[in-house]
Amino acid sequence: MSRLDAKKPSLCKSEPLTSERVRTTLSVLKRIVTSCYGPSGRLKQLHNGSGGYVCTTSQSSALLSHLSVTHPILKILTASVQNHVSSFSDCGLFTAILCCNLIENVQRLGLTPTSVIRLNTHLLSLCISYLKSETCGCRIPVDFSSTQILLCLVRSILTSKPACTLTRAETEHISALILRAFLLTIPENAEGHIILGKCLIVPLKGQRVIDSTVLPGILIEMSDVQLMRLLPIKKSAALKVALFCTTLSGDISDTGEGTVVLSYGVSLENAVLDQLLNLGRQLVSDHVDLVLCQKVIHPSLKQFLNMHRVIAIDRIGVTLMEPLTKMTGTQPIGSLGSISPNSYGSVKDVCTAKFGSKHFVHLIPNEATICSLLLCNRNDAAWDELKLTCQAALHVLQLTLKEPWALLGGGCTETHLAAYIRHKTHNNPESILKDDECTQTELQLIAEAFCSALESVVGSLEHDGGEILTDMKYGHLWSVQADSPCLVNWPDLLSQCGCGLYNSREELSWSFLRSTHHPFVPQTCLSHEAVGSVSNLTLDCLTAKLSGLQVAVETANLILDLSYVIEDTN
Repeated sequence: MSRLDAKKPSLCKSEPLTSERVRTTLSVLKRIVTSCYGPSGRLKQLHNGSGGYVCTTSQSSALLSHLSVTHPILKILTASVQNHVSSFSDCGLFTAILCCNLIENVQRLGLTPTSVIRLNTHLLSLCISYLKSETCGCRIPVDFSSTQILLCLVRSILTSKPACTLTRAETEHISALILRAFLLTIPENAEGHIILGKCLIVPLKGQRVIDSTVLPGILIEMSDVQLMRLLPIKKSAALKVALFCTTLSGDISDTGEGTVVLSYGVSLENAVLDQLLNLGRQLVSDHVDLVLCQKVIHPSLKQFLNMHRVIAIDRIGVTLMEPLTKMTGTQPIGSLGSISPNSYGSVKDVCTAKFGSKHFVHLIPNEATICSLLLCNRNDAAWDELKLTCQAALHVLQLTLKEPWALLGGGCTETHLAAYIRHKTHNNPESILKDDECTQTELQLIAEAFCSALESVVGSLEHDGGEILTDMKYGHLWSVQADSPCLVNWPDLLSQCGCGLYNSREELSWSFLRSTHHPFVPQTCLSHEAVGSVSNLTLDCLTAKLSGLQVAVETANLILDLSYVIEDTN
């Protein structure tokens, strides 16, 4: 079929970052993500013009998935951040803000993209090497034999999400539940390569947050009428389980992996029902105690199984199939034919439970690597945000198990790192330049732009007009409220640094963030005694922070290197 309109030529735009429109849109995106950052970040409501679901959030995962961006440069930036968050679940806003700051700062310098990209890459390598080194002054080990650091890590994630609307007591309660749920997913007798279990989040909206709880095993929601029909099982040994991934409704159009063979003149419905009952007889003869079906079980088959004291539960859904397979050790059965004995699994026990207005069948496992987190919150919006936060916290704990280190949070790692880079580039520039075709002046300019970008991320933590300071010994962040007097002794106003590790009783000197001062070397080799003496630290996940840092710098380099943007307008 011929085209009704002539094909339009593609639009080719050179030097896209020089466009005022592009700079404005980048600035708008930066203001959006910056205003969401930190425990006092401002919430955003996202909805489309025709109504529907309204998302209230300050999380990057929800924010960027609901934002509609059209310019190719913004698409590159948001896609990079979303890919990072999908892999690490944390530090999404940090990544976005740092990337925007790097682009803005470098544009003011007027240096060639080649020099900027080369030096940015060197500075990134310097940051990663330092944060991974034994001498790093903002990295602490995570001891899994103690819950102190793990709870601090989870608590830090929860408190950074104000849309969860948690009180201090509720934050402590949810933190403990998340940690317990995570520990339940670790096999007890694991040796060598560990395969973690899974935590299922069960919604209980409209309930008190403090009513949330964690149970080993899987909860299957049922109506109270269905629950009354289930027969109690009294058995000392484990219960034998059969799990079906095909329908047992007798529907001719869906026979699973098997076939139905019929003689001439025989009723299709009766033939399929006979086959279902034959299947039921095999289940009974194999001493199966519990039959679980992803789809629907025919009422006649269900009645037959109940008569022989076999519990039958249908409409489980595809979401629970993988956890059920893992917990029970079954192989999902996909046909109505003969069942292999190897397909059966087991559970320790089956009982009923009621939470709020919901009724559940509780499958208790032989070994608790699958658990259910019954999550409560006051309303739908707060529950959705809390669910995302709990999922992120569980993922961060998994990453920390793989790499058991954490970084000091609250902005202290960023200010410490900026101080370290300034000192390194000022006192030992040869170690960075080496054989590169860059001058020492270019290095100083790019290093200052890089450090300023890190400090701007820290500045985003303050939303109420307060001041941010850094100390000249550790390079940590300190906050001053907006209504504080100008001429005052700093220790009288400052209680502790952003991460909570140091207090103002030490003999320290301070300067305002981004003020001019001589580069100093921040104290390295963090003292284990100092870390152990503080019970309420603010921490970040090392793995997620390193990835966020790398994604931010590499994405900024990519955008700065763009010479043309070619758009197909057809």
